[in-house]
Amino acid sequence: MSEKIAFIGFGEAGQTISRGLVAEAKPALRTYDILFGQPAGAPLEAAAKDLGVALARDHADAVREADLVMLTVTASSSLEAARSCLPGLRKGQLFLDMNSVSPKRKIETAALVAPTGAAYVDVAVMAPAAPYLHKVPCLIGGPGAEALAPRAAALGMKMEVVANEVGQACAIKMFRSIVVKGLEALLVESMAASAEYGVEDRVLASLKETWPGIDWEKLAGYMLERVVSHGWRRAAEMREVSETLRSIGMEPIMAAAAAERQQWVAELGIKAKTEDRATLVKLIREAMSR
Repeated sequence: MSEKIAFIGFGEAGQTISRGLVAEAKPALRTYDILFGQPAGAPLEAAAKDLGVALARDHADAVREADLVMLTVTASSSLEAARSCLPGLRKGQLFLDMNSVSPKRKIETAALVAPTGAAYVDVAVMAPAAPYLHKVPCLIGGPGAEALAPRAAALGMKMEVVANEVGQACAIKMFRSIVVKGLEALLVESMAASAEYGVEDRVLASLKETWPGIDWEKLAGYMLERVVSHGWRRAAEMREVSETLRSIGMEPIMAAAAAERQQWVAELGIKAKTEDRATLVKLIREAMSR
C-alpha cells in the first residue's frame, strides 16, 4: 500500500520520522507547521524541501488527502492544532496523536476528531526518535489502533497495540516519565553540585557500587545532554504529568520538582551537542555563574 501521510508540525519529531520514511517506505508526505511563512519557520520549510516533503497551505490542506495524519506539535498546542485539522478530516483516515500530553487531553482530542469519521489513535513515543527514525518504539491505543498496526508495520514502524481505549498508551509513557525525567533532574542536580567540590567521579563510582549493572558515567552524560537539548519540551511534559496527578488526587511533588529543574536548565540557554558528562557539567556551571 502506498500511504499518503500528513505531518502536522514539522519540528524535530516530524523531520526525524519523515527522514526514515523517505529512506525506506517512500510514502507520499505532506506537512504544515504553524511557523511556515514566518522567519522562524524558514529552517522547517527548508528541511521539508530537502526531504521531498510537500508544503501545505494550512492544517486542513495538509490532511485533506492523507491516509494517515500524524500530529507532532508542541504539547501545549496539541488540542488547538487538532481542532484546526477538522475541516480536512474524513471517514477512513487514521489520526495519530503523537504528542506527549495527558490522558485527559487525548480524550478531549479524540472527542473532537470523532465526528469527522477519522479514527483517532493515541500514540505514546517511548524513546528519542533520532536513533530510530521512523522505527522509534511506540505504544498505541484508541479506536484506530487495531487498524493502524498492520499499516504501520508495512511502513517499518514499530507500534504495539496496548489498549482499545484512549488514554492508556499515553498514561504508560507519562508515569514512566516520572522516573526517567525525574532521574535526569536528579543527575543534573547531583553532578552540578558535586562539581563545586570536585567529587563527581567519586559520586558516580559510589552509584556504580550500589547499582553495578549501570554505567553511571555514560548514563549521566546521556541524560544531561537530553535536558540541555530538550529541557523546554521535557519541562512541559512534566507539567502535563503534574496536572494528571492532581486530577487523580495526588500532589505531584516529584513530577513538579522535575519540571522545575528541567526548566531551570532550559533557561540557562546552553548550546551543546555532546554526551560527555564533564563537558556538560562545565557548561552548566559556567551558565550558572553568568
